[in-house]
Amino acid sequence: MEFHLKVINGNDPNQLKRIFEMLKDEDRIFSNLYGMKDRTIKGVTDRGHWDGTAKLIKKGAGWIIDEIKSSGLRGRGGAGFPTGLKWSFMPKPDPKKPSYLVINADESEPGTCKDREILRHEPHSLIEGCLFAGFAMGAHTAYIYVRGEYVREKECLQIAVDEAYDKGLLGKNAAKSGWSFDIFIHHGAGAYICGEETALLESLEGKKGMPRMKPPFPAMAGLYGCPTTVNNVESIAVVPTILRRGASWFSKFGRPNNTGTKLFCLSGHINTPCVVEEEMSIPLRELIDKHGGGVRGGWSELKAIIPGGASVPLLPANICEEALMDFDWLKEQKSGLGTGAVIVMDKQTDIIKAIWRLSKFYKHESCGQCTPCREGTGWMMRIMERFVNGSAELDEIDSLLEVTKQVEGHTICALGDAAAWPIQGLMRHFRSEVEARIKKTNESYIAAE
Repeated sequence: MEFHLKVINGNDPNQLKRIFEMLKDEDRIFSNLYGMKDRTIKGVTDRGHWDGTAKLIKKGAGWIIDEIKSSGLRGRGGAGFPTGLKWSFMPKPDPKKPSYLVINADESEPGTCKDREILRHEPHSLIEGCLFAGFAMGAHTAYIYVRGEYVREKECLQIAVDEAYDKGLLGKNAAKSGWSFDIFIHHGAGAYICGEETALLESLEGKKGMPRMKPPFPAMAGLYGCPTTVNNVESIAVVPTILRRGASWFSKFGRPNNTGTKLFCLSGHINTPCVVEEEMSIPLRELIDKHGGGVRGGWSELKAIIPGGASVPLLPANICEEALMDFDWLKEQKSGLGTGAVIVMDKQTDIIKAIWRLSKFYKHESCGQCTPCREGTGWMMRIMERFVNGSAELDEIDSLLEVTKQVEGHTICALGDAAAWPIQGLMRHFRSEVEARIKKTNESYIAAE
């Protein structure tokens, strides 16, 4: 698939239209995303999984890491850090100290529901990806931390792991590759740990899921004090296909530095909410119209969209018209791709109340270690509540923004940023609506007196 430009008016070369073609089925990595096919070991091997695994591993760890680097794969968990580069940070294996691969399957951010489909319908993609990633980093053990509420998903994953052991694809001499590899599934307790990898490691060790101070980073001292890399489910599940089809195949999709395919989950005020695999850099409107069935009541009814999960700033309708779904374009608009969870809000939405609800969530989930976050999330929620009912003063808008700046970038994990950014997005694009509600409430109060 290629992106290209078409001249609309031959006399005006500045009038260009971007033409987009939907991802072809043969280019989709996840062929059983909707669970319509056999997910057992027999079904997945018929579809090409576990084919030539040993041959790929025997090409060496360096080759695997270089392929992932060349593919341009960036982490699909939200931060978008280059996956191959992250793997290369792992120190050389030490016979006195094991290395670990940890998979973050604690998909708990509001609006995000993509990894769930992999866990229950494509578990072998994740398992085989773990083997490749583990070998590349010198790790003989992987832990998959599954969200507490994902009960059936954990069961599906466990069945797939058991199948892999029965077929000799895991354990000693996994898949006859000469590399021994074990996978353990850890079912979480339902606590949100804000996608923070060190908090996940703490929980995995049996402690409270609270972030650690950094440095040291997990690559040096992670799980049980040993070198550890934490990856998202989707980031690892795409690895087998990248290695089989080649880095050049994967990198042809999307814009430079934003390559590959991506799972997007569409929710909110659209006609057909769904999870779909599409090309990176797909226009947001194309994504919603072709896969989400369009905005409820038509595109003209669109008010705002959160493009990447609850933690990223929203975009108003006029920006959404031209938005591209990739890391760099959305960053330029002071938002972010995040997890690719698109939350659509039409003109019937009380946008102020929607952002207050997110503020309430992050206040509840703050672990309380950092003073800016512990105090700030509560302040932000309470001021947002005053904006919802219009009982605030106009100067409190700037006071709230000042609080968000004091929280953002001043905590040991990203939850502080996640709590601040939705509010900043609201004030950046809908400040006039907040001001209008305050003025209307004040006028009503004066009139009543």
